[in-house]
Amino acid sequence: MTRTRNQSSGATERPVQRWAELTAHAIPLVLLPQCLWRLPFAVHFEMGMRDQGGMPSPWISVPYVLGLSVITELLALLSFALVRGWGEVVPARVPGIGGRRVPPKAAVACAVVGGLAATAFWAPTVLSWFHVIPEGPGYVNGWWEALAKVCIAPGTLWGPMVLALACAYAARRRGTTR
Repeated sequence: MTRTRNQSSGATERPVQRWAELTAHAIPLVLLPQCLWRLPFAVHFEMGMRDQGGMPSPWISVPYVLGLSVITELLALLSFALVRGWGEVVPARVPGIGGRRVPPKAAVACAVVGGLAATAFWAPTVLSWFHVIPEGPGYVNGWWEALAKVCIAPGTLWGPMVLALACAYAARRRGTTR
């Protein structure tokens, strides 16, 4: 099947709900503070944390921390596949599969697995904040701890936001398995 003009411009076969569009735009933004928070660790600034083993040499820590932040944001941008035409029809520029329809079940399965993985990743952080499990090394004072929580807390929404987008995508694509 060939792409239509609407799908190549990013439009979807069926309209995307406004909240889903806003959620897809919000995901990279909720992860940005956490990505910025971790950058000083690359140059061995511990951001007020106690008992840190420290990062390895800058030759390793800088590419690692920068790479981790970039990969996090790139993964966040994948959420747009759930609200754009390229999440329904593979762009023509993709070798071998360009122009083919994305099977809705495959896209939903990937989004659900990703959303559950992000939720599971952040669960220990949230549980430690509510003293359900022991906290990590701690901070030298309350200001550093508050700053850390302000920067990290929005990222805990990543998984649930992706799961909500997966549900909206599944509902929108229901019955479009042509």
